[in-house]
Amino acid sequence: MSDFCIVAELIKTQIFRDPVIPAYAGMSEQGIFRSLHYLRVHHRSPVLEIIVLFFITVFLSYSSTGWAGGRMVVGNFSAKPQDGVYPDHWELLVFDGIDEHTVYTHLFDGDIGSVQATSRGSSSGLVRKIDIDPKLYSTITFRWKIQDIEESADLTRKQGDDAPARVYVTFAYDSAQVSWWEMVKFEAVKLFYGEYPPIASLVYVWASQAEKGVIMESPYTSRVKIVVLESGAEKKGQWLSEKRNILADYRAAFGSEDVPMIYGVAIMTDTDNTGGQAVAWYGDIVFSDPH
Repeated sequence: MSDFCIVAELIKTQIFRDPVIPAYAGMSEQGIFRSLHYLRVHHRSPVLEIIVLFFITVFLSYSSTGWAGGRMVVGNFSAKPQDGVYPDHWELLVFDGIDEHTVYTHLFDGDIGSVQATSRGSSSGLVRKIDIDPKLYSTITFRWKIQDIEESADLTRKQGDDAPARVYVTFAYDSAQVSWWEMVKFEAVKLFYGEYPPIASLVYVWASQAEKGVIMESPYTSRVKIVVLESGAEKKGQWLSEKRNILADYRAAFGSEDVPMIYGVAIMTDTDNTGGQAVAWYGDIVFSDPH
């Protein structure tokens, strides 16, 4: 497909809302501006002038946050921290019935920009709502580090469901993948909260104690599957890098070849069930096309 056709389709379909990722994310900056210039010169109209200017603004915004070349920096935690401000596009997520919240701080750990999570008998997450096609961006990479573990934590029990570090990938609701009764429940949630909840979640966990590599079901719901990437305190205090194929993990966890659109990404350090303490650090979270 030519650069001109790509831009024409982007404008026609109004792919402007942050942060929908079109199939053409790898298009070059030169190609974008060359095509926009062609539209502006050969198809003059006041409406098109506005669209072109708006599209340039959006493109520059995406470029500054890592949307290019088949690679998306969803958690740009290595950016220079600002006092008291969460990283761009990220916000605190708190849960009903939990009064103590984990504290998330954007800072430098040595010379590494990161988000530090401090939990003292608390729970909350830091979340970014973002639509990503996992067929186009099927690989997730990130770095993390923990200070220590909570010996009494046990991911198989509600009473022990705490972990020093978690990275969530949530998936968008799809009515074709649920039963009639489940559809009714999803519609009820949307009526009350104004949007559908995720249909499923993969949780990449650094567990206090669990078999590394195992995939287990959350003690709260079958729609959340836990993938244990690290376990125990042996590597505490060390920055570890992780790389996962989301399509393969989803299919292994849920037994379905039909992987929904990604709906959001979150990090969480929690100790509300055990009443313990935990500190963790999260580095950049990046989605990419392995090809």
